[in-house]
Amino acid sequence: MHGLKFFDRFKSTQVHALSPQDNNPSSRGKLSKSKFTNCSSVAQALLPYGLPTTELLEPPIDSYLKPINCVESLAEIYRRLNTCSQTDKSLLCIEQYSVLRGLGDPKLLRRCLCAARQYAIDVHSKVVLSAWLRFERREDEFIGVSSKDCSGYILECPMAALVSGYDPNSIYDHCQCGQDCFEAVDNKILMGNECSSLEEDSDVSFCIGNELVQCARFKIASLSGPFKAMLYGSFVESRRDKIDFSKIGISVEGMRAVEVYSRTRRVDLFCPAIVLELLFFANRFCCEELKCVCDAHLASMVCGIEDALILIDYGLEERANLLVASCLQVFLRELPNSLYNIKVMSVFCNSEARERLAMLGHASFLLYYFLSQVAMEENMASSAAVMLLEGLEEFATEKWQKALALHQLGCVMLQRREYKGAQFYFEAAVEAGHVYSLAGVARTKYKQGQQYSAFRLMNSLIFEYKPVGWMYQERSLYGVGREKVMDLKTATELDPTLSFPYKFRAVMKVEEKQIRAAIAEIDRIIGFKLSPDCLELRAWFFIALEDYESALRDIQALLTLEPKYLMFHGRMSGDHLVELLGHRIRQWSLADCWMQLYERWSSVDDIGSLAVIHQMLVNDPAKSLLWFRQSLLLLRLNCPKAAMRCLRLARNHSSSVHERLIYEGWLLYDTGHREEALSRAEKSISIQRSFEAFFLKAYTLADTNLDPESSSTVIQLLEEALRCPSDGLRKGQALNNLGSIYVDCGKLDQAADCYMNALNIKHTRAHQGLARVYHLKNQRKAAFEEMSKLIEKAHSSSSAYEKRSEYCDREKAKDDLNMATQLDPLRTYPYRYRAAVLMDDQKETEALEELTKAIAFKPELQMLHLRAAFYESMGDKTSALQDCEAALCLDPNHSDTLDLYNRTQDQATRSS
Repeated sequence: MHGLKFFDRFKSTQVHALSPQDNNPSSRGKLSKSKFTNCSSVAQALLPYGLPTTELLEPPIDSYLKPINCVESLAEIYRRLNTCSQTDKSLLCIEQYSVLRGLGDPKLLRRCLCAARQYAIDVHSKVVLSAWLRFERREDEFIGVSSKDCSGYILECPMAALVSGYDPNSIYDHCQCGQDCFEAVDNKILMGNECSSLEEDSDVSFCIGNELVQCARFKIASLSGPFKAMLYGSFVESRRDKIDFSKIGISVEGMRAVEVYSRTRRVDLFCPAIVLELLFFANRFCCEELKCVCDAHLASMVCGIEDALILIDYGLEERANLLVASCLQVFLRELPNSLYNIKVMSVFCNSEARERLAMLGHASFLLYYFLSQVAMEENMASSAAVMLLEGLEEFATEKWQKALALHQLGCVMLQRREYKGAQFYFEAAVEAGHVYSLAGVARTKYKQGQQYSAFRLMNSLIFEYKPVGWMYQERSLYGVGREKVMDLKTATELDPTLSFPYKFRAVMKVEEKQIRAAIAEIDRIIGFKLSPDCLELRAWFFIALEDYESALRDIQALLTLEPKYLMFHGRMSGDHLVELLGHRIRQWSLADCWMQLYERWSSVDDIGSLAVIHQMLVNDPAKSLLWFRQSLLLLRLNCPKAAMRCLRLARNHSSSVHERLIYEGWLLYDTGHREEALSRAEKSISIQRSFEAFFLKAYTLADTNLDPESSSTVIQLLEEALRCPSDGLRKGQALNNLGSIYVDCGKLDQAADCYMNALNIKHTRAHQGLARVYHLKNQRKAAFEEMSKLIEKAHSSSSAYEKRSEYCDREKAKDDLNMATQLDPLRTYPYRYRAAVLMDDQKETEALEELTKAIAFKPELQMLHLRAAFYESMGDKTSALQDCEAALCLDPNHSDTLDLYNRTQDQATRSS
C-alpha cells in the first residue's frame, strides 16, 4: 500500500559523490581524462571531464556521533531515560537523537524530537523544538503557507510554544490558534466610557512638559510596589496632586496609555510603539504584570523577519523573554532562508549579541545544535556553519555535547581543506570520548602527507576495538595494492551498506577497461540503497558504453531525488546533461511514455518508472497525478524527503478542491494524522466520487487491526474505488489490496479472483498475494511456482526470494534467504530465520553470530529482541537485558520486548 515506509529526510550525498580532495595538490579538484582510446567523440563530448579515477575517490567522515558500540550506547540511554528527572528528560531525548542519527531512520529521529518537545518545560526549548519539527516536515513547501502558520497541533504550534509550563499529555492535541483570544470590542465606546469615569475618579496628575495626564492614584499605585510607595508612602509625591514625569522618558501618549491600562488591564488598544513605551515604563517602575502583558502582546505581533529584527533589540534591552522568544521563533521557522540574512546571522554569531541572548536564557546548546545542522546541510564548508558550530561548542556542557561539537567542527574544517584545524578539533573530540573521530584524525594526517601515520593509527584502532566496517574502509585509503582491496572486501563483509567500497571497486574496473563489470558492481548497492552519487557514477559508465538510454534513465531518476543536482563535481546541471542525452535517442510521445511506464511498473522496475515519470513531468509539470505517482515510487525506494516533496507538489498543482483534499489526506496519513486523513477523504468523496478518494479512505481504515465490520467497510470502499475511472496501474493496486483484505477475512476464493484480475492488467506484485492464497489452501507447490513467476518478472526480487522461502523445504529456503541477503542485506528476516534454525539445531554460538553480524550494521528492533531471547535461554541475563534496553530505546512500547525485559529482570533479581 501507499505508506509502507516514510523517512523524513533523504540525505544529500552530492558533496561526497566523488571527492575532489586529494593528497596530491597538483591533482586536487581535477578529474582525469578517460583512459579509453576507443570511446567515440560523442561519448567524449558527453563526458567533458572524463571518467572518475580511484585516486580521487574517498568516503565522507560522517558528521554525527558514531558510538564504538551502538547497542551498549542505546541501552545506556534507555536506562537513563527511565531513571532521570522530568526536567532532564527533554535534553536526554536530544542525546538519543544524536546517537540514533547514524541509523538513518527519520521516523526514529522524529520520535526523539517529539519526545524532547513533549518533555520541554521552558519557552526557549519549546520554540526551538517546535521549529525543528516543522523544519523536518518542510511544510513551507505548500503554496501560500507562511512560516508562522500552524499545522493545527500543539506539537508544532508557534503560539503554544510561547506558553511556559509542563503538560506532556497535551502536545498531540489540537491547538487553539483558530480561536480569538479576545472578544471584539468597540474601542471608541470603551475609550468613551473610560473618559467619563476618569473625570469622577482622577485625583493625581502627571506632568510631561506642558501637558497633564490625569490618573486615579490608587489604580496607578496598584501597578507596582514602587508606585505604591511613591503615591501612598513617605515620599513627597504622596502629598502632591501634580507629579513631574518629564524626565522619566515616557511620552504624553505613553503616559495616557499607562492610565488606560491601570483601568482596563489591556494593551491591545495601542499601537506597537506605545506598547514598547509601556514595556520600558514597566521595567523602570517594576510593574511586573504590565511587563508580562506588554511582552505577550508584542510577542504575538511578530509576523516576519523584518518585524523580528526590529523587535528583538527591544526585547533584549528590556529583558522581555516572550518577545525575544517570538523573534527567535520567526528566525528559526524561516530556516534555511534566514541563514542567508546577514542581520539574522549577526544575532546568532556576533559575540555581543550571543552574550545578550545567553543572559536572557535564549542561547543554548539546543538552539545551536538545530542551527548548525541546517547550516551544514545547506553548505558544509560555509562560514555560517563554522560560526554556528563554535556557538555549539561554547554552550556544550555535557561530555557528549562537547564531543559532537568538536567532531562536527573537524568535519567542516576538513571540507574547507583547513587540515591542521580539522586535526585539532578531531583530536579534541577523541579526548572528549568520541573514538570515531580518530578516523578524522587519520584523514587529516593523510591530507598533510602523513600516509603511514594515518595507516598506523587506523591499524591500532582495529586491534584495540572490535572491528566494524568503517574502520577497514578508512584504513583502505592508506593502504596500497592488494592490501587496499582486501580492506575494502572486509569493510563490505562487516557492513554491506557502506557505498564507498562498491564505488571504488567499480571505478577500479573502469580503469581496467571492464565497464560492464563496473556497472555490475555499482548495481549491487543501487539494488538496495538508492543514492544520487551512485546513480551519477552508473550514468557515467553507461555514457562510456554509449548506452545513452540507460544513462538518461539514471540521470532522470537522480533528478527526481535531487532536482538541482550538479554533475561532474558541480560543473554541469543535471538538466543540461539530460538535454544533451535527449539528442542521442529517440524522443517518446505521451503515448510512448505511458506504455513505457506500464512496462516498467509491471516489471517492478522502480528506477525506470521514476525516469519515465520525470520525462512526463518535464512536458507537463502541472500534472498532479504524475507527482503523486512519483511519490509512491519514492516511498517504495525509501527516499522519504523526495517522496514528500513530490506529494506536496501534487497537492500544490491540484486542479480541483476534491483532488487537493486527497493529496492533503495522504500527507496527513504519512505524518501520522490518521483521523484528519479520513476526514479529507470523506470531504473529497462528498464533492466528487473518485477512485483516489475511496482508495485513501479504504487504506487509512485498513491501517488498524480490522474487525469483521471494519473489514466489510474497507471491502465496500475498494469496490467503490474500482467502479470509478482510473488507469490500470492504480486499479491493479486496489485489486491487490482488496485481495489482502479477503485473505484476512478467510475468503480465499474471492481473494484469488482479485489477484488474478490484478495480474490480467499486469500488476506483477499480485503473484505474491496469489501465492499466499495457495499456501493457505495447502498448495505449497503452486505457491512456490507463483513466487518463482514473480522472481522471473520482477526487476527487484529480494523480497520475492524472501517470501518464496516460506513455501519450500529448509535447504531451498536457506538458498532463497541467502539470495535475498545477497540482493538486499538490509532485509532482517533472513538473518532471524537462519539464527532460529541454528538455535533449533543447538548451535547457539553460530546463532548469536548470525544476528550479531547484522546488528553491527543495522541494530534493528526484531533482531535485538531475538538475540535477547537467545541470551535469556542461555542464562546470560546481563546480555539479554542490554539487548532488551537497546531495543526499547528504539521502541519503548514494544510489548514483546517489554515482557522479556521484565521477565529477565525478575530472574536476575531472584538469582542475585
